[in-house]
Amino acid sequence: MQLLTFTKREAFAGTRYLLVTLWLFTESNFSTFVLPNTAFGILGALSGPRLTTQRQVFLTDVIERLPAVMLFNWSNVLIFDLANQRYPESVKEDRLNKPWRPLPAGRISLEQTRRLMLLMVLVVLALNFFIGAERETVLLFILTWLYNDLKGGDEVVRDLIIAVAFAFYNHGSLNLATKARTEISEQGYTWIALISGVILTTMQIQDLKDMPGDSQRGRRTLPLIFGHITSRWMIAICILLWSLSCALFWHSHPSAYVMTISLGGLVAYRVLRWQSADADSRTWKLWCMWTAALYALPLLS
Repeated sequence: MQLLTFTKREAFAGTRYLLVTLWLFTESNFSTFVLPNTAFGILGALSGPRLTTQRQVFLTDVIERLPAVMLFNWSNVLIFDLANQRYPESVKEDRLNKPWRPLPAGRISLEQTRRLMLLMVLVVLALNFFIGAERETVLLFILTWLYNDLKGGDEVVRDLIIAVAFAFYNHGSLNLATKARTEISEQGYTWIALISGVILTTMQIQDLKDMPGDSQRGRRTLPLIFGHITSRWMIAICILLWSLSCALFWHSHPSAYVMTISLGGLVAYRVLRWQSADADSRTWKLWCMWTAALYALPLLS
C-alpha cells in the first residue's frame, strides 16, 4: 500500500514537472502569439459574412470552439519553441535574454528536449487532426523546419517566414472558430493577407529587446542590419500607416479609427521615445494589443 501511494505521488510529481516544463517552453509566446491568434479566429467568426460565407452567427457556438482554437495555437507554438530552443546556440542566447526557460534553467537537457519533441510532434499532429486543423499544422511544421533546422530564423527571410506562419495560424483559427461549416470568403483571404503584411513590416519590434542575444548568435535582424534608430523609425511609420489603412479597408466607424490610430500611435511613440531593453519588452506587448485591436475591425465595421 505504501509502495502504491509512493508510486502515485511520484507519477503526480512527474506529470506536474512535465506540464510546467512544457508551459515554460511557451510562456513568453502565450500572450504575444497564442492569445492574439486565438482572438483573430474568435473575432473573425463573430464577424460572420465579413470574413466567411456564414450568414448567421451564434455567440454560444463560437465560444464553444474557443478551447479548440486555443489548443491549435498553443500546440503549434509548443512545437516551434521546442525546435527553436533545443540548440546549444539557442541556450547560450537564452542565458542572456530569457534565463528562466527550461534549458538554461537546467530543468531539462538537450537530449531530453530532442526526445520530447519527437513525441510531441506526433501528439500535436494527432490532436490537430482530431479538431480539424491538420493541414495548417503540417504547413506550420514545414515553416518550423525552415526557420530552425535550416536556420531561416538567422537570415533576412526570418520575417517572411513569420508572416507566412501567421497566415496559417489565422486561417486555422478562423476555420476552427466557425466549426469549418463555412468557407473563408475572398474578403477573408484578403484580410488574412493584410494582417501578414502588418506582421512582415512591424514584427521587427520584437527584435529590439533581443539585440544582445541576436548579435552574439550572428542573427541578421533588421535592427542589427540597419541599426536600431533607423529600424525604430521604420517600425513606427509602418505601424501608423497600417493603423489607418486597416480601418480604411473596413470602412470603419469613427470610433474604430480612434482605437487603432491611438493605440498604434502609443506604440509608435514608445518605440521611438523609450529605448531600454525593459521598455522595448513592454512596447512589444503593447504591439500585441495593437494587433488584437486590428483583428477586431471586421466585427466593428
